[in-house]
Amino acid sequence: MIEPIDIEALQPIYRQLDELVGSKNMVKIFEYYRGVQVILPLHLYNREAAKQQIVKRYDGTNQAELTRLYGYSERWTRVILRNMKH
Repeated sequence: MIEPIDIEALQPIYRQLDELVGSKNMVKIFEYYRGVQVILPLHLYNREAAKQQIVKRYDGTNQAELTRLYGYSERWTRVILRNMKH
């Protein structure tokens, strides 16, 4: 680990990461992704994997809960469940 960390001299993104995950983890992220442009997906969960989990976990009453859990739209979840019946 780079010691000591001068928070005031950090690039803005690393300063934000330092606030979010702490200096130790920020340095790990820096060392692992150094020089790589990272674009984070809008959704935390993979669409196909979420689809499979929604079908698997649906009990007939928990559509809204699954929609919130996986972060996709209610309409998308409804279509998945409708297609499941066919």
